[in-house]
Amino acid sequence: MVPEDRREGPGADERSAQLQAAGGVREGCDTLAAQTPCGHLQSRRARIHQQINKELRMRTGAENLYRATSNARVRETVALELSYVNSSLQLLKEELEELNCSVDMDTPDREGTTVPMIPLGLKETKELDWSTALKELISGHFGEDGASYETEIRELTNLRQAVRTPSRSESGLELLTAYYNQLCLLDARFVTPARSLGLLFQWYDSLTGVPVQQRALAFEKGSVLFNIGALHTQIGARQDRGCPTGTSRAAESFQRAAGAFKLLRQKFSRAPSPDMSPASLSMLEQLMAAQAQECVFEGLALPGPTAPRDCLAQLHLAQEAAQVAAQYELVHQALIQPPVCNYVPFPWTTLVHVKAKHFRSLAHYHAAVALCDSTSVEAEFLEQVFLGPLPPSEPRGLVLPQEYEERRKLGKAHLKRAILGQEEALRLHALGRALRRVDLLQAVLGQALQCSLTRYSELDLEDDFFEATEAPDIHPKTHRTLEVRAPSFSRVKVADIFHRLGPLSVFSAKNRWRLVGPVHVTRGEGGFGFTLRGDSPVLIAAVIPGGHAAAAGLQEGDYIVSVNGQPCKWWKHAEVVAQLKGVGDEGVSLQVVTLLPSAEQPSTGDRRPALRGLLRNQKECSWGTSVPVRASPRPLLGWGRKTKRDKTAGGLSPASQP
Repeated sequence: MVPEDRREGPGADERSAQLQAAGGVREGCDTLAAQTPCGHLQSRRARIHQQINKELRMRTGAENLYRATSNARVRETVALELSYVNSSLQLLKEELEELNCSVDMDTPDREGTTVPMIPLGLKETKELDWSTALKELISGHFGEDGASYETEIRELTNLRQAVRTPSRSESGLELLTAYYNQLCLLDARFVTPARSLGLLFQWYDSLTGVPVQQRALAFEKGSVLFNIGALHTQIGARQDRGCPTGTSRAAESFQRAAGAFKLLRQKFSRAPSPDMSPASLSMLEQLMAAQAQECVFEGLALPGPTAPRDCLAQLHLAQEAAQVAAQYELVHQALIQPPVCNYVPFPWTTLVHVKAKHFRSLAHYHAAVALCDSTSVEAEFLEQVFLGPLPPSEPRGLVLPQEYEERRKLGKAHLKRAILGQEEALRLHALGRALRRVDLLQAVLGQALQCSLTRYSELDLEDDFFEATEAPDIHPKTHRTLEVRAPSFSRVKVADIFHRLGPLSVFSAKNRWRLVGPVHVTRGEGGFGFTLRGDSPVLIAAVIPGGHAAAAGLQEGDYIVSVNGQPCKWWKHAEVVAQLKGVGDEGVSLQVVTLLPSAEQPSTGDRRPALRGLLRNQKECSWGTSVPVRASPRPLLGWGRKTKRDKTAGGLSPASQP
């Protein structure tokens, strides 16, 4: 179930046309109109779109009833209906995505080679109007004309619209990461612990389809991070794992998916929806780690002229398969525990159980092959690899046989366990209605069973009347330890959309200031009577008492934002100094902002209590030398947490005096 196409109700066709008419499609966005010219494909797409719109109308009606009623029984029934509609939508969108990829040269061909993976559907969302809230905040707090930021607000709106339909590729991941980075900048500029944007963010649960709303920007960030992990699962599931490159890429994708879910679980504890609850995220992290480990086994088991198939290689495969089985058994235990079992799709639980049985059987099969094909030279390695390491003080309960006939009997016992396990996997596969339609899975299970039966028949001699040997468990071990990889947000560089408002160190909703000026300052014999420090914006570090700057009303701690009518919020120290040096006897016209005390930064007796924390983020420099100041670390997500600010004032470096 890989939902890729995003349609939000009957008006989706009109919105798609508007997006196309608006000009240009953002890279990484999988547009609804990106189709091939083939007539029969177009008709099939049209039919699927009609079914999707029908399901969306049903979802809208059920959603309205879910919100309107307070009856617990009715809400439970509607929630169940929403889960059915969500499953149908995901299947329809998967079918549509297969049609869209039918002419894609990169579509993998995996016939009869690999077991299907479990991809995660993306969370869906509705359109959001940023305009009113941002304009009011820009006008009220920043003192600028909110209407003049129409272009920036439109760019943000288009970016959010594009991330609703990311393509299943690296460009889609970059698009989601770029939007996430923009949300971090929005959080730093517009949000405070005491005040939010006032917008209602609505996202649909990926597992149940139930809509969830919150006014916190953190919910938007968390949902985008969830989709980054989900998109990694979809990219990993569509890799061609019949070749070494495909298995390596798939393993990396599942590792990064596990890292995204782990980061979300650590940073976002108050879950508004089931798919983002700690229990669900922990389960998803384990599931993706198990699927990554499965890719490692598949890479080792790939046939090839250079692939080793000696005794030692077979024992390594047995231990790798046992490792995969052990991880899937842990995932299965997580899936059957409440509350996860209440909303996770039942086919997931069945498939994970089938995989645990399948790979446990493969472990016994490869162990049997190693035992039966080993030579006297290789037998000395059997105990070390097959039984696993034990402390020297602990006696071994089992010693591997050295004679061929004894190894044959033990191998036969392992084959018997392999056959029983594969038959159980096929039985579980047949019980699941959804899995019965997965012909590839049945083919893989049947092929594994046939290999075990063939090998068993070769060892089953007519005159074999020896007592059956009990095959021990295979010690799980991996020779390639996979690490969870957190998303790399820094690799996608973005420019602050609201760059014109000024540097975040000063011009954010966390600070309050007063605009002063224009102030006219003339040059005296000793200059203008003030010294400067820092970059973007440049700070008035000191004002000489009785000088021209003091007479004009400038104060220590003011930030210069305009020189002779030219905005200079982003100017470097040298640029402001050069501009002031070029001023003649007529003087210069300056605009400055004066920081005001804030309720979030209690006064410590200074004239400007907010200044000391801000100075630490300024780059202190003079005309000749620059002394960088290390900015205080900021939490990666910072959801619901106040940034701790150092209240102690640092020493000031020699300042520049124009």
